[in-house]
Amino acid sequence: MAKQKIVVKVTMNNEKKIRKALKIAVSLSGVESASFVGSDKTQIAVTGEDVDSVELTTLLRKGVGYTELLSVGPVEEKKPAAEKETNPTVASLNFTVNPYQYYYGSYGMPYYAY
Repeated sequence: MAKQKIVVKVTMNNEKKIRKALKIAVSLSGVESASFVGSDKTQIAVTGEDVDSVELTTLLRKGVGYTELLSVGPVEEKKPAAEKETNPTVASLNFTVNPYQYYYGSYGMPYYAY
């Protein structure tokens, strides 16, 4: 099965519900990424392979609250634009790193040892 993108609108009032909704979305098998979309960040876009949209919606309803399934469709893959650089510039930085610069001394013996 091909990759699909599922967009779900979730009512999230506080930070705790936002974290919980994202945690539920990522916990499903087959999910590759989940992110917030929309102007008010109340929509979660989940991309992955063999993701059950009904199961996602049901789990979000149980865990967070009101959830509405907005869309399910294939992922639009972005093709990279052809680069037309004729003279690529290579920048070389010469930093000398001293390996002993960040020496953290021992903390000594613990107070309970004699």
